[in-house]
Amino acid sequence: MPELFAYTDGACSGNPGPGGWGALLIARDGDRLIKERELKGGEAETTNNRMELLAAIHVLEALSRPSTITVITDSAYVKGGITQWLHGWKKNGWKTSTKKPVKNEDLWRRLDAAQARHKVSWEWVKGHAGHPENERADALARAGMEPFKKPARKAGA
Repeated sequence: MPELFAYTDGACSGNPGPGGWGALLIARDGDRLIKERELKGGEAETTNNRMELLAAIHVLEALSRPSTITVITDSAYVKGGITQWLHGWKKNGWKTSTKKPVKNEDLWRRLDAAQARHKVSWEWVKGHAGHPENERADALARAGMEPFKKPARKAGA
């Protein structure tokens, strides 16, 4: 049975600002690559954390049937939120331990629902450290952001 891996990343030009998310979905049988799929998108006005969350959400929502998957993110926010904080947030009515509303609650709820269909393992990898699949996810996130960036002004214009 093939193993599924997803490498996810988010990017923002300004925070908030135009942003993009990217994901590389890989199916492997041992060392043999079976299939790759690239996903990307973006928004005109967003934050880096929202883009990181959307990358993970879109990967899990793209799976057509319940799957066992390892999601590799360079976002400590996503990994910490989904593996450590989410249970407490839900228990506390979507409030943090300091009784403040959870930021990006809409996306955390969506990620929680998306992962419920699957058996997901979450891993963190250091971003911008030469990890080939993470670098590809980063490039996809930047490409997803591109249509939402305002054109640069020419000097003297």
